[in-house]
Amino acid sequence: MTAAPASPHRSVLSRPARAGAVVVASVLGLGVALCAPAAQAASASGGSTAAVTRAGIDPALTAGRGARVDFLEQEAEHAATNGSVIAADRTAYTLAAEASGRSAVKLAPGQYVEFTLPKDANAITVRYSLPDAANGGGLTAPLDVTVNGKDRRQLSATSQYSWLYNQYPFSNDPKAGLLHPDWWITECGCVPADTTPAPAISTPFRPGHMYDEQRLLLGRTYKAGDKVRIALPAGSKAPWAAIDLLDSQLVAAPHVELKAVNVLALGADPTGRRDSADAIDRAVQLAKLLHLPVYLPPGVFQVNRHLVVDDVTLIGAGSWYTVLKGSQQTLSAPAPDGSVHTGVGLYGKDAAQGGSRNVHLSGFAIEGDVRERIDTDQVNGIGGAFSDSSIEGLYIHHTKVGIWLDGPMKNLRITGNQIADQIADGINFHTGVADSVIRDNFLRNTGDDGIALWSEKTEDARTVIDHNTVQSPTLANAIAVYGGTDTTVSNNLVADPVREGSGLHAGSRFGAEPFTGYLHFTDNTTVRAGTYELNWNIGLGAIWFEVLDRDIDADVKVTGDHYLDSTYNAIMAVAEWGVKDQYKLSNLAFKDVRIDGTGTSVLSARVAGSASFQNVVARNVGAVGVNNCGTFHFTPAGSEFSVADLGGNSGGGTTGDWLASWELPNTITCDDRPPVVAPPAPSNW
Repeated sequence: MTAAPASPHRSVLSRPARAGAVVVASVLGLGVALCAPAAQAASASGGSTAAVTRAGIDPALTAGRGARVDFLEQEAEHAATNGSVIAADRTAYTLAAEASGRSAVKLAPGQYVEFTLPKDANAITVRYSLPDAANGGGLTAPLDVTVNGKDRRQLSATSQYSWLYNQYPFSNDPKAGLLHPDWWITECGCVPADTTPAPAISTPFRPGHMYDEQRLLLGRTYKAGDKVRIALPAGSKAPWAAIDLLDSQLVAAPHVELKAVNVLALGADPTGRRDSADAIDRAVQLAKLLHLPVYLPPGVFQVNRHLVVDDVTLIGAGSWYTVLKGSQQTLSAPAPDGSVHTGVGLYGKDAAQGGSRNVHLSGFAIEGDVRERIDTDQVNGIGGAFSDSSIEGLYIHHTKVGIWLDGPMKNLRITGNQIADQIADGINFHTGVADSVIRDNFLRNTGDDGIALWSEKTEDARTVIDHNTVQSPTLANAIAVYGGTDTTVSNNLVADPVREGSGLHAGSRFGAEPFTGYLHFTDNTTVRAGTYELNWNIGLGAIWFEVLDRDIDADVKVTGDHYLDSTYNAIMAVAEWGVKDQYKLSNLAFKDVRIDGTGTSVLSARVAGSASFQNVVARNVGAVGVNNCGTFHFTPAGSEFSVADLGGNSGGGTTGDWLASWELPNTITCDDRPPVVAPPAPSNW
């Protein structure tokens, strides 16, 4: 297989030099505690209400956007507890920053958080964090689950898949020194290897990826109003547990596919004690001969390698019932693609071999065993190339990338999947993926871009990314587009990116082919986006455009988006410092956009080029509406970035409307690192 690195990262970005004396150098620290005050959890004696949120806010504020899912989300900080509510904070490397809504509840042994079911439910998902072991590797400490004070069950909780440290590609060792002492770091504002005396770097250095989630079938249906209590048992070997949220749902009975090849008949073991990979392979071959689907009944099937599929349908009993689970295996020698491990995954044939076609995967879970980031490793949940195919209703957990596809390939539909707790990306279309759809997928806690299109060498074309929810990517962006032609990003809900990326992103970077045709961002909502960019020491926009490898001059339209409670800017246009005088951003148009709350400006421009704005309405803006630095030459003619007012732009500025006449077309209003003003929580418009 072709090697499948996650989004080539961000490890060393050229740091923009500080601008001249005309710049107001309000230098921001390494993080920002920016949130409206967290809703206080009800006391243990005061009871709780069944407060339901989406992306940590009132669902009315996100109506019609995001994945259409069958569970309801409840934040722990709004539930009853005798634990401690973690104060809302967006500073990277903290439990608060990586929590949904930027707050959680911390339990000591013997403490609990209790949720009131908003609807009937027979299944829950608990998002939690446990501390790492002293020397890394994680620890395991079950959580107690009771309903109405009885029916006690244990939720398997572990931090073995959490806690990464240090610089890219990260370490599992909390005591490790710098992986790259020759890289510039913000902690000292220096290159440690070139600095005398050498700076002291405390450990653990840059801890992250702190949360995990586990699912639990409750064994019966409980009613709306019943109380689900999550407790860290007295005497637990874990000194604490942080509970972030609870998802509850009513799971249907297992699906039965009668007219199919049942893997049990070919020797698969549903108890998980014996490896079932060969038996499933035999079922696939028989199903192809008989022109029947393969049925994966309820059970846990041990699979420790790739299952290569082509021209076949695999149907499970539902992702709560059918699980393909494997342990990561070390190869005796590196594979030709650079892999040093293998593990559970469904793979299409390599694109160089023509790829796979007519593959349909649905209704099962993939539980991996990936605990470290090795970009050459093929340890993804779904990989290879699939044309004329579909991936639907899967739950993918603890793999490197949930779905990483290497084209060229075409006509793939990825719909209704849940992808959680990945070491790297959630979904990545890499190289020449055409005429395909990513819709109604729910992604949480990816270690790199949630959803990415990467047009390396061959452009991705005519892709639609629609009605997805991406929450809490610990690194990089929720949705990112790197080159390509005729791309639509619509009706998505993204929230809580943590560092070195943001909510929505388009970049001419990572060697991608140019943007051609159109790129449309339409009717998306971002919540608490706009993160701190570690390498540049600046804040990013909730949506941001980066010029690095070439101009961005396609037809780029942003229409109907809502940017809520942005940590820094709502919109950023930026060029890498080393090429700021070579490339530009143009043909960028914003229309019918609402902005509710920014820590700094509506628009931050740090690039040459232009953009137009029409009916962009803002409120609760923390700084001057347009922070226009251009390319930092501060010419008498004004900034190198021009802004066109097409009418209807109003509200939000500290000096009147955010887009005021005195800012047009290219007044220099540059504040290199403006102070952050925390906005109030977003509300109905």
